[in-house]
Amino acid sequence: MDTQRIFNPRIFSGVLAFAMLGGLCSSCATMEADRARDTEQLLAAAGFKVKPADTPEKLAHVKSLTQHKLVPHEKDGTVYYVYADATTCRCVYWGPEEAYQRYQRLATQQRIAEDQRMAAEMNEDAAMNWELWGPGYWWAY
Repeated sequence: MDTQRIFNPRIFSGVLAFAMLGGLCSSCATMEADRARDTEQLLAAAGFKVKPADTPEKLAHVKSLTQHKLVPHEKDGTVYYVYADATTCRCVYWGPEEAYQRYQRLATQQRIAEDQRMAAEMNEDAAMNWELWGPGYWWAY
């Protein structure tokens, strides 16, 4: 039997590249879904109302809106902020200016808390006394 027919390096490298690309794409999709979920939790905490796209017509309308961004829309002289998500929750969040201001404050507080957490981790890493553990990487395994 011909070993070239069993294992073709070109085909193998192509399949491997395709698999790696698929893994990267699914990783990006997961990160986007996590980000959407975090945003939607902040919107709910800020007082935004959620309306599910529970019919095909509503889902089609949600898909036609700007996705994963707060967009101002005017209705009867009042500005409402709308956040459409056709993929994660299949819904629309909407709220008035007051809810938008609360959302902005909560998002800022969350960013500050995350920055503080990262700074604390960096300080903890900087405080590590590597010389105490001797040379080499043997202790890390």
